[in-house]
Amino acid sequence: MQMDRFTTLAQEVLSNAQSLATGRSHGELTPLHILTAMVEDRNGVASSILAKAGLQAERIRDVAEAELGRRPQATGTQPRTANATMEVLQRAEREAKERKDAYVSTEHLLLGLMEVPGDAREVLESCGATRAAIDAAIDGIRKASGVSQVNDADAESNFEALKKYAIDLNERAAAGKIDPVIGRDEEIRRCMQVLSRRTKNNPVLIGEPGVGKTAIAEGLAIRIVDHD
Repeated sequence: MQMDRFTTLAQEVLSNAQSLATGRSHGELTPLHILTAMVEDRNGVASSILAKAGLQAERIRDVAEAELGRRPQATGTQPRTANATMEVLQRAEREAKERKDAYVSTEHLLLGLMEVPGDAREVLESCGATRAAIDAAIDGIRKASGVSQVNDADAESNFEALKKYAIDLNERAAAGKIDPVIGRDEEIRRCMQVLSRRTKNNPVLIGEPGVGKTAIAEGLAIRIVDHD
């Protein structure tokens, strides 16, 4: 197995899983440790995939943590890699090849956990996970991110980059989380005119802090959601 063909984030997950098993004094590094390490990062790729599949990463984490808490401890020894864990890694490699990806990513590890019988798959299934839903979520995230294949070790950093570094004002407006914008009709209309052009259609709002640039963007989002 070539660990250098795993993405940076996938290697971090495996390292965190090893630390988790060691910290709990468990005799084996199991798929359940990998799953727990995945969902501990609320902003991680795995949590995003699970959320898009209609699942709650926090619930999965709680169930996995409870299951780990029932594991016997083995003091004075380093955790050995369980056979099931090796199966998950091998399955993840196959998933990468089937998707024609050059690197094994967190996505592939998650798919491996879904395919190999054991506690991790049982936890996922008990929380409502299905292979079809996970596949669809991965495809959706890749399409939205413009990343069709994992061709370098840091490819996952591009997944849902907008979600990480920007705010979806349309989503907030649709949820009623934006207050009505008053007194900015002219500026909002001008933004809409620029956006409606075939070319040169990127309006730029400039000005000192506090003059109302965000309010204009929020007002525009409200009008888009209201089809105004």
